[in-house]
Amino acid sequence: MTRAAAPVRKHHSTVRAILRRLEAEYSDVTTALHYDSPFQLVVATVLSAQCTDARVNAVTPVLFRDYPDVESFLKLEQRTLERYIKTCGLFRSKARNLLAMSRMLVEEFDGQVPGTRSELMRLPGVGRKTANVVLANAFGADTIAVDTHVFRVSRRLGLAHGDTPAVVETELMDILPQSAWSSTHYRLILHGRQTCKAQRPLCDQCPLTRWCDYYQRL
Repeated sequence: MTRAAAPVRKHHSTVRAILRRLEAEYSDVTTALHYDSPFQLVVATVLSAQCTDARVNAVTPVLFRDYPDVESFLKLEQRTLERYIKTCGLFRSKARNLLAMSRMLVEEFDGQVPGTRSELMRLPGVGRKTANVVLANAFGADTIAVDTHVFRVSRRLGLAHGDTPAVVETELMDILPQSAWSSTHYRLILHGRQTCKAQRPLCDQCPLTRWCDYYQRL
């Protein structure tokens, strides 16, 4: 049985070319979630799991108007919170986690969102992807949050080849300049939403085909 050839690592000049083109296509990038504080960002990011940012942004204005901070969240009953976030999907487990997270923030972190990945990942409902989003946007850290778009697009381009988000994150951190981690993460998300779609990628409209492993195999 012939062993499959190992994936070829992109040359640094190719990586730079991809980054330049992504920047040209998507110059001003940040999270699409709307928030006014680190706490609201954590809440919105937890709600965005298996849900679109647009749907979360439709829900959070009313939620944050009535319950804008961690102290006010402590006054919420689960059924009340569920009514606010019901259209976000998995609303029961999300409500349970958000209330438990609020209690932990008050009891262990003086009501403040912690600024390290390890502490953030102790919070109920906060995994590595959510922690990375919070670190990048609330604390200005260089991080790469690997969601479904980043996972798909980076593998199609050949920037990464791993079979899990954790491996892809490590590969991207290794091949990309650290200063470009956060911005590239958002540009890959936008490219995945607009062009490199999961089922029917719009390769005929893509500005990255000359460097794309997926396109070269078509």
